[in-house]
Amino acid sequence: MSIIEDLKLQYRIGGVANRLIYWNVGLFAIPYIVFGLLTLFEIRIDFLSYVSLSSNPADLLWKPWSLISYAFFHAGILHILFNMIMLNFSSRLFTTYFTQKQLFGLYILGSVFAGLIYIISYFIFPALANSDATLVGASGAVMAILFATVTYNPLMELRLLLIGNVKLWHIALFILIIDLIQLPLENTGGHLAHLGGAFFGFLFIKALQNGTDLSKIISVVLDFFANLFKPKKATPFKKVHKNYKPEPKKETASRIVTKDKTQQQIDEILDKISQSGYDSLTKEEKEFLFKAGKN
Repeated sequence: MSIIEDLKLQYRIGGVANRLIYWNVGLFAIPYIVFGLLTLFEIRIDFLSYVSLSSNPADLLWKPWSLISYAFFHAGILHILFNMIMLNFSSRLFTTYFTQKQLFGLYILGSVFAGLIYIISYFIFPALANSDATLVGASGAVMAILFATVTYNPLMELRLLLIGNVKLWHIALFILIIDLIQLPLENTGGHLAHLGGAFFGFLFIKALQNGTDLSKIISVVLDFFANLFKPKKATPFKKVHKNYKPEPKKETASRIVTKDKTQQQIDEILDKISQSGYDSLTKEEKEFLFKAGKN
């Protein structure tokens, strides 16, 4: 089996987590290669400006898709490498308890929520006011998946290389502290988006425990568009069987034509004339023949 065929097989059977990783890697590598080659012809296109999430909400008017697309693009190799490792790690833990559809729904909703927190932060915090920034990366979505699993089972034990057994909440707390430490140093809006994603993961599980599966929002939207572009199947012809009761046959008159009595009597008189002559007829026969001739 070739490498391409092996990758296709992994994509088909690997589940949502594998597909998300494929999409992220593809959307990172392909644009950088294509637009990198274009620079050799002095054609420079900043493609990230079309897919990144801007801190200015007015930009959503001309690129509303950026509220989701930013979570599938990355700014560098180390950026995407760390996010994909964490996505693979968090997704495996999450799907221990939940479905593939819930994983995908949480990834999208976590991205949207983290993006909204990012935009709102630039209005709330004075340190971020009057600054123009953009956001890319799957970190917010990954944090949502990780902290959803932590909320559901914080005492889940994991064995880490060179460290040994640790509780899942230990790992989550460590990542949370790293984000909090980096808040005042660099990429403040980005770290706030991470925290927003983590908070949404917590809310997702709490809603689920109360009987509300927020991931169904994404499933309904996807099903709507899938059915919208799906060719409608022709309605098969249905043969309707009716209880047919034949109408009772009406007795019709025989099609055999019987001679009228008058005609029969005329024929007899004519035969008599042919045999014995007209004078052989009686007075009554002559009168009958005369009357019949008038009709």
